[in-house]
Amino acid sequence: MKCAIIGCGRISTNHVTAIERNGFDLVAVCDVKPERMEELLAKHGLENDDSIARHTDYRQMLAEHPEIELAAVATESGEHARIALDLIDAGVNCIVEKPLAMSMADANEIVRRAEETGVKVCACHQNRFNVAVQKTRDALEAGRFGRLSNGAVNIRWNRNRAYYEQAPWRGTWAQDGGCLMNQCIHGIDLLRWMMGGDVVEVYGATGQRQHGYLEAEDIGVAVIRFADGAVATVEGTVNVYPRNLEETLCLIGETGTVKVGGKSTNNIDVWDFADETEEDQANKGLEEATSNVYGNGHTAVYADMADAIANDRAPYIDARAGRDALEVVLAIYKSQKTGLPVRLPLDDFASTDMAGEFGEGSL
Repeated sequence: MKCAIIGCGRISTNHVTAIERNGFDLVAVCDVKPERMEELLAKHGLENDDSIARHTDYRQMLAEHPEIELAAVATESGEHARIALDLIDAGVNCIVEKPLAMSMADANEIVRRAEETGVKVCACHQNRFNVAVQKTRDALEAGRFGRLSNGAVNIRWNRNRAYYEQAPWRGTWAQDGGCLMNQCIHGIDLLRWMMGGDVVEVYGATGQRQHGYLEAEDIGVAVIRFADGAVATVEGTVNVYPRNLEETLCLIGETGTVKVGGKSTNNIDVWDFADETEEDQANKGLEEATSNVYGNGHTAVYADMADAIANDRAPYIDARAGRDALEVVLAIYKSQKTGLPVRLPLDDFASTDMAGEFGEGSL
């Protein structure tokens, strides 16, 4: 598999690692800042590998390297949709870091063009591949929870001023959004996926309490109502002192309760089912070691994409999954803006529609 990476910032090293672990070929990297490409390659001992092309324009990269089969989009969030659509039009399969887009219009267009052309588009919600998450999904699909009553996701992390100063696009409505869009969308994806996906109403509130130099929120909460009557809650913040505390997912059903915990939904804190088995005992207290909050899922994302391309099937985490997670975040934003519950499906709404909500902060 011939791969390329567009955007060589913070998350790009996970893509290089995933490409290497799968035995794929990294044929090109692209970033508007040449030094970031070199820093990324040096981190993996590839700084002297002349077979890896360097480009500052991804369109030129695509024109000069028609052999590219799979490209990762790891730029600032506000550029994701434009690049993804260009990749689809070029017939290049892509893995798009979260969020898939910053507006419903762009997300819907990515879904439409991907399905129309057959190009494989993966929304990089890699935590779906966490061991604890996969075990929970298996139990859910086996019907072990019975009828779900409610669920919750809590993302309680820390992001200080130094984090935002690393990249001035962070915390802006046009390029990033706030904690819900950047840090919490992975947990929101897991919650919607596990609870059945069919959301009918979102009522949310957001605020900016400790990051007045940003445009967007640093805390957000919401109540989500599903079509079958189940309800769920979201709590997200980057205001935890002094460091990341947890990212947890809790599902409560008639015959089962699971809490997936750890700092990035990588452990099992609670695992209780009415029909307990020997495997259940092994699952209690499961911990998956991770080197950072991004977890280990990128490797599985790349493996799945290669199989999806080879067998002409939808990726495990397709563009619709990315669209659905984005829809919940934007619905929370709209609810904050209007002070009212928001019915889904969400008509077109964009992060930029929130401009001025908390003033116009600046780094």
